[in-house]
Amino acid sequence: MTSYSPCAAALVADMEALAAIDPSRAVAFQGAPGAYSHQAVREAFPAASPLPCVAFEDAIEAVQTGRAARAVIPIENSLHGRVADVHFLLPEAGLHIVAEHFVRVRHCLLGIGNQADLRAVLSHPQALGQCRARLRGWGLEPVGHFDTAGAAAAVADAGDASRGAVASALAGELYGLNVLARGIEDADHNTTRFVVLARESVEVAPGVPTMTSFTFLTRNVPASLFKALGGFATNGVNMTKLESYLRGGSFSAAEFYADIEGRPEEPAVRLAMEELAFHTERVKLIGTYPRSALRDMLG
Repeated sequence: MTSYSPCAAALVADMEALAAIDPSRAVAFQGAPGAYSHQAVREAFPAASPLPCVAFEDAIEAVQTGRAARAVIPIENSLHGRVADVHFLLPEAGLHIVAEHFVRVRHCLLGIGNQADLRAVLSHPQALGQCRARLRGWGLEPVGHFDTAGAAAAVADAGDASRGAVASALAGELYGLNVLARGIEDADHNTTRFVVLARESVEVAPGVPTMTSFTFLTRNVPASLFKALGGFATNGVNMTKLESYLRGGSFSAAEFYADIEGRPEEPAVRLAMEELAFHTERVKLIGTYPRSALRDMLG
């Protein structure tokens, strides 16, 4: 995504101006207004000034430079796994994860006329894939676009009743489109997890269920990952997420991103992290933050 369509650009200019008045209330997100990241900001911070950014790097930089107090970034989706590039950006950003938020993705069919007028629908390829059965049943041609909200804006700009969009109800509201159908996704568990980034870490009150996120680089020796993770098993620390990725063109050792339940000062977590550090090249804490109550509801 390199630019906004005219319809979206007008909204972006207004939102940027509002965020600039009081950056302490600004929360940056990636995408056009009406994106699911925008929805996440509105749900997590109802009184905030959402600040749209073209790329993830721009949203992170907005926090780094003080244009925004926080950024809300998608990290994984229940259907498609991790969000590309985010795991590379988080360790290098110098920011802290201070919260997590889950958004139930409910796709809507949007247009300027009636559903009977539609011949093709625009959206991000992942969104189109998530609605494949419904769109095929309606005989609608899927057309890939860089962003769900950007697709809605493009439909509003074009003014062509034969072209619709798959996007959020928020996007339909912002661009003046009709919601022709709601909840058109094929799977009813489509959920995206977002993390909230800030320049300063947060202190989680005692007794509050807590998550800790970190990255680590394994050594290039046999059973390095098994040894590194052994302390979490022996100390009864629950690891809810572990993903590997390669950096720097090397195939000899992998870097991992992990989420665990608990905080570093807890005895069990402290012992597990000490063993992790002993068996790895480096460990980098990214954040300790309250555990979302939605985790239990989402299973």
